[in-house]
Amino acid sequence: MRGGARTGAGRKPAGHDKKNQRPLYIPDALYESIMEKDIPGCQSFSQKCEVLLNKAIWTEAIVTVQPPRASAGGKLRFIDLFAGIGGIRQGFEDNKTVAVFSSEWDKYAVETYKANYGDVPYGDITKIDAFDIPSHDVLLAGFPCQPFSNIGRREGFAHTTQGTLFFDVLRILKHHMPKMFLLENVAGILSIQDGVAFKTILASLQDIGYNVFWDELDAQNYGLPQVRRRVIIVGFHPDLRVSEFELPKGNQTFRRPVKEILEKNLSGYDISEHLQKSYLYKKDDGKPQLVDENSDIQVKTLVASYHKIQRLTGTFVKDGPTGVRLLSELECKRLMGFPDSFIVPVSRTQMYRQFGNSVAVPMIKAVADAMKAIY
Repeated sequence: MRGGARTGAGRKPAGHDKKNQRPLYIPDALYESIMEKDIPGCQSFSQKCEVLLNKAIWTEAIVTVQPPRASAGGKLRFIDLFAGIGGIRQGFEDNKTVAVFSSEWDKYAVETYKANYGDVPYGDITKIDAFDIPSHDVLLAGFPCQPFSNIGRREGFAHTTQGTLFFDVLRILKHHMPKMFLLENVAGILSIQDGVAFKTILASLQDIGYNVFWDELDAQNYGLPQVRRRVIIVGFHPDLRVSEFELPKGNQTFRRPVKEILEKNLSGYDISEHLQKSYLYKKDDGKPQLVDENSDIQVKTLVASYHKIQRLTGTFVKDGPTGVRLLSELECKRLMGFPDSFIVPVSRTQMYRQFGNSVAVPMIKAVADAMKAIY
């Protein structure tokens, strides 16, 4: 009896879709991104492509996280990773740009971000597929500084940086290949592991095709009364053909004195007289740094642990009922270059953490303006 067209005839079960071989031409970076994905039951490129294509077609996964806004109107689309309270966005965003995606895991920072931008950032970026992030022209990220020279070898990862949060920046760049990126980090990244980490970062960005430029910049050169050194890394897609780019160093001759941003006769930020005697002035070593309405200096870097009243790293104001107080909310905004109108809906402790973890807004704006001029 012939098999013919009867149900169940032949070697393959009824309803089995016939598969045909078809050529697929994609960039090397996209191929690597696909092969790095851990998809249960899939080992080959073909198997992984089939699963990912089905996911995109049937679940519309590419746009379910946060689709691009209805009309970009020719504006630069950007994404904001490790967004914090939106300091980098504050410096980059203008009437010619539009945010299409943001990510931040800290719930208090999310609260502040939402209050000021109207967007609720998505959570842990390590759990968000690059396919689910909207297309964009610019990637912004203030990624945490982490050592990773041995992580890849120890865990058997496909890339040296895998297992760190920089890897998530890299995988998103590889997948979307935006026209530009701007990354920010602490100056300490230059020396961590004797410079190995930073060299790995630069090499990784260059390996995926970007022309990369960087510099160490200081907030006091951009009109802020604060010494705050940060490393800025900028990258341009090879299509833009940017062979030279100098990050703007600001005005290195003008220094804004801290006295210009201080409030007077404040209460509620007081440091008790007991704590002053028992801790702040326990040694006659010129610490902590104290400022008042006559101070022409630029203060120390505002740190995330400022609320702990640390005598070695903190700057305090000679003012208030007890004679010495913490910096006020408004003074923190001004130290970092945020507008006075910036909304802070969180506790004072969280407020200090958030501003201490953020960026010098005018410095970011100067770099962003130089990038936009090229684009």
